[in-house]
Amino acid sequence: MGIQIHIHREDMSAIFSHLQTLGIGWVKVQVSWKLYQPAPDQYADDRFGELDQLVHQANANGIAVLLSVSKAPEWSRPTTELDGPPTDFSLYTNFMQYLAARYQDNVAAYELWNEPNLQREWNGMPLSAADLVALLRAGAQGVRAAAPTAVLISAAPATTGINDGIVAIDDRQYLRQMVEAGIADVVDALGVHPYGWGNAPDNSVSAPDTAVPSHNNHPSFFFYDTLHDYHAILSENGIDKPLWVTEFGWGSFDSFGTAPPAGAEFMNYVSEWQQAQYILRAYELGQTWDWVGPMMLWNLNFAPLLGTDFSESGYSILRPDGTPRPAYLALTAALHAADN
Repeated sequence: MGIQIHIHREDMSAIFSHLQTLGIGWVKVQVSWKLYQPAPDQYADDRFGELDQLVHQANANGIAVLLSVSKAPEWSRPTTELDGPPTDFSLYTNFMQYLAARYQDNVAAYELWNEPNLQREWNGMPLSAADLVALLRAGAQGVRAAAPTAVLISAAPATTGINDGIVAIDDRQYLRQMVEAGIADVVDALGVHPYGWGNAPDNSVSAPDTAVPSHNNHPSFFFYDTLHDYHAILSENGIDKPLWVTEFGWGSFDSFGTAPPAGAEFMNYVSEWQQAQYILRAYELGQTWDWVGPMMLWNLNFAPLLGTDFSESGYSILRPDGTPRPAYLALTAALHAADN
C-alpha cells in the first residue's frame, strides 16, 4: 500500500511525518525527465538534491521507493508542445541508467513512462503502442545495466473512454497492442490506473449506480472493470505478471468551498466520506486479488500545493489548508489496526 507525493520545494520532514502517521509501505514520485536533465550535459542539482533526500529518508524509514519517469526534455524532442518521447530512444536508456546507477538498491521499482495512449503524453509522434514498447525496452536496458534487481513496470494507459486515435487510444485496445509488441518480455509488472471517477470500487458498467449521472457508461470509468479487464487480457495471452496500480483514487471537492474545475464535475458526486470509504475498499479488494501488486494512491499533498483551481487537488487526502481529510484519518486507522 503506497501513495504518490510531491517533493519539489516541500518540507521533507513534514512529508515523512505524514508517511509515518499513515503507516504507508511505498512512496511514489514522478520524475519529470525534462526538469532533471534540462540540457544534454546538465543535470538539475536542486531537483536531484530533493530526490536524494527523499530516497535516503525513505530507506531509513523502511519505505520502498517507486520512481515514475516520463516527459522527455525539449532538447530531445521534435516539438516542444505538450509532453512526449525523445526522437532518439537511446537517450531514455542513458537517463534511466544514470538514475539506476545513482540509487542502485535504494530505489525498489521504476515505472517506465506514463499514460502513453494520450496525445498530451506522447506528442510529436503518432500514438503507437509498438513505439511505446520500443521506448520501454530502451529504458529497461538502462535500468538493468545499473540496478538489475529493480522491479520494472510498464507505463499505465490512461482510462478515458476516448478512442479516436488522435487524442487517445482506448486503454484496453492499447494494452492489447502493448502485449502484441512484446511488453511481457520487457518488464516485471504491468502498470494500471484504475480510476473510479464517481463510481464506487465494487460497481461495474454492467450495473452502474443510478445516483451517479455521468461517467457511468464505459468500463474505463470503473475501478473493478479496469483491473479485471486488464487481468483478462494478460491471462488470454498467457502472461503471468502482476498488475501494479501506479495511480488510483477518487476526487472530491467536498469541504473546499468551491465547485470542481471544468471537466471534473464528476467529483460533485463523491463526498469526502465516500472518498474515504472508496479508497479503503479499493485497497481491500486489491489485497484479495493475488494478481494485483502494490497500489499507489493518488495523492497525498497536491491540494496544499495547487489550491482549489486544479482537479488534482480533489484527489489529495490533505485539504488545501493542509488539514487531513477523512480519507487520511480512515487510512491511518486501518493501517495501524492491521499492524496490531
